[in-house]
Amino acid sequence: MFCNQCEQTQNGTGCTDIGVCGKDPDMQSLQEILLYGLKGMAAYANHARRLGKTDENVSAFIEEALFATVTNVNFDLDSLLEMVLECGRQNIRVMQLLDEGHTEKFGTPEPTTVYEGTKEGPGILVTGHDLLDLAELLEQSAGQGVNVYTHGEMLPGLSYPELKKHPHLVGHYGGPWQNQQWEFPLFSGPIVGTTNCVLIPSDVYADRLFTTRVTAVPGGTRLKDNDFSQVIEMAKQLPALPENKVKESTIGFHHSVILGLAGQVVDAVKSGAIKQFYLIGGCDGAESGRNYFTQLAEQASDKSVILTLGCGKYRVRDHVTGDIGGIPRLLDMGQCNDAYGAVQVALALADAFDCSVNELPLEIVLSWFEQKAVAVLLSLLALDVKGIRLGPVAPAFITPNVFKILQDRFDLKLTESEPPAELVQLGV
Repeated sequence: MFCNQCEQTQNGTGCTDIGVCGKDPDMQSLQEILLYGLKGMAAYANHARRLGKTDENVSAFIEEALFATVTNVNFDLDSLLEMVLECGRQNIRVMQLLDEGHTEKFGTPEPTTVYEGTKEGPGILVTGHDLLDLAELLEQSAGQGVNVYTHGEMLPGLSYPELKKHPHLVGHYGGPWQNQQWEFPLFSGPIVGTTNCVLIPSDVYADRLFTTRVTAVPGGTRLKDNDFSQVIEMAKQLPALPENKVKESTIGFHHSVILGLAGQVVDAVKSGAIKQFYLIGGCDGAESGRNYFTQLAEQASDKSVILTLGCGKYRVRDHVTGDIGGIPRLLDMGQCNDAYGAVQVALALADAFDCSVNELPLEIVLSWFEQKAVAVLLSLLALDVKGIRLGPVAPAFITPNVFKILQDRFDLKLTESEPPAELVQLGV
């Protein structure tokens, strides 16, 4: 492992010669947090740019923040922590741009009942996050007798009016990203990976896996432009999928939809019908400890409402049922970038109850895996949201000292082996 500051080998406590650059593990940790946050923000900004949404201030910050990580620029813990939090603030703006780009291009998401499984006939599966890729594929495949399915974080696409108007967007197949290697071999048609969260394919389906732009895998075919003709032709030639309905689910609780229910929600809280809100979401993964999120959803009181987003939704979506006075207990807000919407809902509720976000009956429990999750966490911290639970383990790039700083300032907690009684009983 090398020190990012002087490129010397670390000895576990810092550089082999701290005198060369003055580097210490805590500064290294903050630089890595900043770099990971910038990577996540850049991914969201790239999605937004493809939809025509940019902000020069964001671009300028990315340049400045990267400059701050260059050799012999910044040795000050406090100023670097400031920049880490500014990364979170800038990411809120980026998520806002992406939200605006999605709704202007595809319409405002609306509650939608989704068919899950497969329908008889040729099919194409789309995974990743890029809704513009999905839109262009739908336009190019219209009237060609080929069905299109979403997978993973593309599920929210089925709630956008301009996407779901296509009759051949027939439903959703499969679960979170980490299930690809046993779900994809069972899907007989071609698969399109539009962004990150694509796994290196096995030989069973590598020749059917296409990726777009910077996304690429060994054995797959990378599409350098927006021409999906070879994907469509392959779908026509491969064996048709069978009719196999697994279930139905309801998605599409965009922040505008929830804010439209604000009066009902406020009345339900005041009457005691709703006693607790949980935001349970983020990135899913395969390692142990992620059953914590499922357990929390299962054990939550029937007087609680659970907001979810990102592929972390797959840990809870089958474990929360029912409604409270017509308000569904599970509100699927969309992709990981729709954390912006969750922030808007929290701010609106705080305004309605004339309190701060930290005084709301709201617990935020986030699963994390990759750089986008880091950017979202930094956004919440930049808003001074306290008491977030993060898991299933602490990010390896955060040193004990830096984690203590975050704990002292934001009451950041790690998830335990199972949800504690005081967390579950909040809604009783």
